[in-house]
Amino acid sequence: MQLKGKTVIVTGGSDGIGRHICLKLAAEGCRIAVLGRNQTRLDTVVAETLALGAAEARAYAVDLMDPAAIETGAQQILADFGGADILINNAGIWHKAGPLDSIDADMLVTTVQTNLTALMQLTRHVLPALRTRDEAAVLNVASKSGVVAQAGQSVYSATKYGVRGFTDVLKEDEAETGVRVAGLYQSGTNTGMFAKASEEVPNHIFTEPDDLADVVVFMLSRPAKLWMHEVRVEL
Repeated sequence: MQLKGKTVIVTGGSDGIGRHICLKLAAEGCRIAVLGRNQTRLDTVVAETLALGAAEARAYAVDLMDPAAIETGAQQILADFGGADILINNAGIWHKAGPLDSIDADMLVTTVQTNLTALMQLTRHVLPALRTRDEAAVLNVASKSGVVAQAGQSVYSATKYGVRGFTDVLKEDEAETGVRVAGLYQSGTNTGMFAKASEEVPNHIFTEPDDLADVVVFMLSRPAKLWMHEVRVEL
């Protein structure tokens, strides 16, 4: 896919992996809709992407816990950009590792909604627009936890295995359309996600978000005959 001029929606774009994806796509000359929760950080990323060469960039503060806000945000983006070519579902949160009964009930609901349900809801709203393009893509940034069962990650892994299943089925459902579907399954990444959950993890296990963003650009920029449906990145 030729990325220059393509309209890309990136969730979780205000920091971490999402921010680096936006910056890399900006250098490719994309038009970028940056979704996140913090308006100040979103505005900063928009300014950074424009400075790096984005053809256009806009910020959208969307609460992924609110299905109505997701629908409204999707409709606004499609109206502002006149459609979309690529959806990158990257937003996600982490719950502190531990046995299932140690995970707070509210955190359980928040993790499932943010990591899985919101991803499906947004994709559902954007998919009809993607189908109108000659070439389009949905790339779900999941996690190694959607491939490998790891102790203490019952709820988190459930969401990521769910993303993997959703990705695999969506690929089959869209096989006869112009929408390509891919999943990225990365190891722990140096984004501060663990710190937000008050969990200390040694830095040496981390993949760098800038490197993962390079992988995303590489995946999206392959010609159709070389499309990469699933990529796993581990240290």
